[in-house]
Amino acid sequence: MTELHVAYFNLGSNIQPETNLLRAVQLLLKYGEIQKVSNVWESEPAGSEGPNYLNACIQFNSTFGMVELKEQVIRPIEAQLGRERTSDKYSPRTIDIDIVLFDDKQVNGDFWEEAYVVIPLAEIYPEYQNPVTAEKIIQTAARLRRRVWLEKRQGVLG
Repeated sequence: MTELHVAYFNLGSNIQPETNLLRAVQLLLKYGEIQKVSNVWESEPAGSEGPNYLNACIQFNSTFGMVELKEQVIRPIEAQLGRERTSDKYSPRTIDIDIVLFDDKQVNGDFWEEAYVVIPLAEIYPEYQNPVTAEKIIQTAARLRRRVWLEKRQGVLG
């Protein structure tokens, strides 16, 4: 029997974001099941000039291990949607798919004070405990929501 893994992705785009977020979700469905989808949130770009970002979080269930998920699913989808990786990690992009959690373990320790990650994640996994602050992620989201501008965008992912 094949093991099922649960990953939480943050999807972000600031080049044709309405089109690219929806297309990324459609392409992900070829590789697994999407169990939950947050609202889409608009935020200002961090670390660079450029158009605002749209971000959302999804719960994705699949049989792929984390390395396979990155190499066989995420990178090909990003490439298919025109993602170009440059030395400027803040440059505008068609799509960015980051694994935030994999089987309930944090993947990147830099996400836990980023409103554009925490607020959508808290919508679909409010009971998750923030690994940095030990508070429920919903509490982190509320705190960040008071400090950072984000605007909910209706109708982008359905």
